[in-house]
Amino acid sequence: MGVHIIKMPDIGEGIAEVELVAWHVKVGDLVAEDQILADVMTDKATVEIPSPVAGKVLALGGTVGQVMAVGSEVIQIEVEGAGTPTAKAVAAVPANATKAAAPIVMPEPAMAPAKTAAPGATAPKPALRETAAAAATVHARASGEKPIASPAVRRRAWDLGIELQFVPGTGMAGRITQQDLDAYASRVGQAAGAAQADQRYAQRSAEEVIPVIGLRRKIAQKMQEAKRRIPHFTYVEEIDVTELEALRARLNTQYGAQRGRLTMLPFLVRAVVLAVREFPQVNARYDDDAAVVTRFDAVHLGIATQTGGGLMVPVMRHAETRDLWACAAEVLRLSEAARSGKATREELTGSTITITSLGALGGIVSTPVINHPEVAIVGVNRMVERPMIRNGAVVARLMMNLSSSFDHRVVDGMHGAEFVQLLRGYLECPATLFVE
Repeated sequence: MGVHIIKMPDIGEGIAEVELVAWHVKVGDLVAEDQILADVMTDKATVEIPSPVAGKVLALGGTVGQVMAVGSEVIQIEVEGAGTPTAKAVAAVPANATKAAAPIVMPEPAMAPAKTAAPGATAPKPALRETAAAAATVHARASGEKPIASPAVRRRAWDLGIELQFVPGTGMAGRITQQDLDAYASRVGQAAGAAQADQRYAQRSAEEVIPVIGLRRKIAQKMQEAKRRIPHFTYVEEIDVTELEALRARLNTQYGAQRGRLTMLPFLVRAVVLAVREFPQVNARYDDDAAVVTRFDAVHLGIATQTGGGLMVPVMRHAETRDLWACAAEVLRLSEAARSGKATREELTGSTITITSLGALGGIVSTPVINHPEVAIVGVNRMVERPMIRNGAVVARLMMNLSSSFDHRVVDGMHGAEFVQLLRGYLECPATLFVE
């Protein structure tokens, strides 16, 4: 028997170090040739480290979250034969080049314990919270061992009132799956239900320490860089979208079955395309190291998209060439690609201005963070029907705020306000969106 040593591969592009974001094996595991051993992240993408040999894992060369130099030892594998007397590098495989560290737009909530309810979530159901008797019959992890689960699994566990610490995981590396939750819930449901009244107000003292690694670390770094380097100013304007919503509904009724349904976003995309022609300084990127502003005729529009791993910004190339339905189709394609992890690196870079929206959770006002090195971002808040005075009469109107941020080094306050007022004019009189 021999030992095969795999070193951190040269990812290319002058990268000297990478962050180890996930192990897919542990000491003692048997691995097959080409099996994925670990994921590492560069500034641009996550790549997978495959095994060039079959054998047994003897030692791991780093911990999740550790920054490792190219050429450092990744893993030792016991193999048949003499093994490798000297460390041997293995080629890294891009994970479809799709887990790219995305440009950052809006501040995300700080990483919190998985047991913290998400905004808008209902209170946790105590019906499946473990009793002492039930927990004693279920596998518990060793002290200090943290359960491994995806955000979706953690959220569902919270909704069900299940402590992941007690749930056995059947996935790779002990990862807890949705099926594991179902199996556990069926085992402890009756016991937890009997103690429902007592557990509802039980004192809780558990803590969970979550390392900020991988995409979440990139988000934190880019957020910090954007706020440190860009002097933001935010301008908020109220817009009457009653006529726009009526047009959207009519187009969907008439053409939705054949051409696809329209959301509000394609209309806003069209308004931005037209408005930047009069205010080219907002459709730009600022290289503050070289003190150079580059303005673009093309509108490469970033569409902020929430994914399971964090906020990503896929890019709609040449938005100026697309009609409403083409915009809608491209937004749908890009958002699905980002959420499924299939967006390419090219689809996640190169935007010149960004739109961000929290949909129904959009609130009244927000202060979006500019996607560095861009100089402007348009934030969409939720639509609300309110009484308004028109021609001396009180009438119900559908109102929406735009909260837009600008780089004050490049965009003067007056120009930022005029840009938003122009957007308002287009959206309040939607016929002007189609008049050249």
